[in-house]
Amino acid sequence: MDNWNIEKIKEILPQRPPFLFVDRVLEIDTNESKITCLKNVTINDYFFKGHFPDRPIMPGVIMIEALAQASIILFASLKPEIAAKHPDYLFGKIEAKFSRIVTPGDKLILEVTKGKILNSGGIVNAQALVDNEVAVSARITFGVKQR
Repeated sequence: MDNWNIEKIKEILPQRPPFLFVDRVLEIDTNESKITCLKNVTINDYFFKGHFPDRPIMPGVIMIEALAQASIILFASLKPEIAAKHPDYLFGKIEAKFSRIVTPGDKLILEVTKGKILNSGGIVNAQALVDNEVAVSARITFGVKQR
């Protein structure tokens, strides 16, 4: 299940461009309950037109959404029988700390590790890094609701 391309990612995530923020799954370690994903940050990303025209900076909410999407893929890897039914994922409490600006040309590495995963949701610890430097760290709580 390592090194998923965009087509495999789209089998799990309901988001589609321009709201799909995981370009590739680099590694899934089910023993460690950890996933590593990649978001290539490019000047063509739609949000740079307004944030900000003279100094493009990736919005923090987009970084959190990328981490949330990586969290769904981790959940799907750990609970494939539930993910196969394409449930709704509902994000609850998110605690985040931003440490670095992310700009076009950066490779945003998304790392998510299981805190607690149940059939009905979970808590994960996540961080997004650029050049091995933490841009944002977060604790994300989410629910899973069967349709």
